[in-house]
Amino acid sequence: MAAVAGPESIERLDPGLDAIIAPGTQIETLCTGFRWAEGPVWDAAQARLLFSDVPNNIVYQWREGDKEASIYLQPSGFTGPIGSARVSGANGLAWDQAGRLLSCEHGDRRVSVLTESGGKLTVADRFQGKRFNSPNDLALHSGGDLYFTDPPYGLPEGEDDPSRELPFFGVFRVTPAGEVHLLVDSLIRPNGLAFSPDESVLYVAQSHRPAPVIMAYPVKADGNLGEGEVFFDSSPLSGPGLPDGLKVGPDGTVFATGPGGLLILNPQGQLLGRVLCTRPTANVAFGNGGRFLYLTSQDRVLRLPLAPSAP
Repeated sequence: MAAVAGPESIERLDPGLDAIIAPGTQIETLCTGFRWAEGPVWDAAQARLLFSDVPNNIVYQWREGDKEASIYLQPSGFTGPIGSARVSGANGLAWDQAGRLLSCEHGDRRVSVLTESGGKLTVADRFQGKRFNSPNDLALHSGGDLYFTDPPYGLPEGEDDPSRELPFFGVFRVTPAGEVHLLVDSLIRPNGLAFSPDESVLYVAQSHRPAPVIMAYPVKADGNLGEGEVFFDSSPLSGPGLPDGLKVGPDGTVFATGPGGLLILNPQGQLLGRVLCTRPTANVAFGNGGRFLYLTSQDRVLRLPLAPSAP
């Protein structure tokens, strides 16, 4: 469908939001019809948005002027027999330093990279010889280390799946040499993650209804993480969804999906406002040189412009 205004709205809780999302900003629905849209990433070279439809095992692409999204990659993250994985495809997407597409693959339980010739290579699929649960989202450090989360969402029977090999749901780091390091094993449902602008902090969202929080972990010089603390607790908020994907702006503003839709938090963890999306919202991405925010909200992809004064 063509880009149109929908039932979404913006909840303004602090005047500081006006410098990020201008008053009167309209939210567009760009395309619909997905089972669970996730992992949006902007492709500057091709001026398009890529995003996952996880249960349908597809990565889609959308360009300005398109009436609907088209298939970019299928299968996206599961290459086994049809019907043998409850949630099968790729989830989080990102670009590596060579401009190649990185994918967190639920069904194939790995992080992969798409090569220029079209084939995929495995970046990591095991820790200490045991298969990951279902890598979910990822963030790349400027030094080349790859950080990702590994909850159970892609396992056919979730947490109780008999094929599960790791006894925890971790946050991991993969070095350029391929070494895999466990950083955090204390989160119940680690999900989205992103670095602060100076990469001194790694934010990790937890999609766990009894403790729906965004954690902040100091990043050590060796790439490991220090003791984490709660950056934001979303439990008092109402609305569909839990903390999921997040991105951080150049000034440290945190754009995090959560109850109601998209939460906009200043660097001190104060909630400035929300983009209310009327349904669970999975992830967010910057696009068009930072001029727009793209949201994957269950069956739809939404877009809204950032204020001209926004960093």
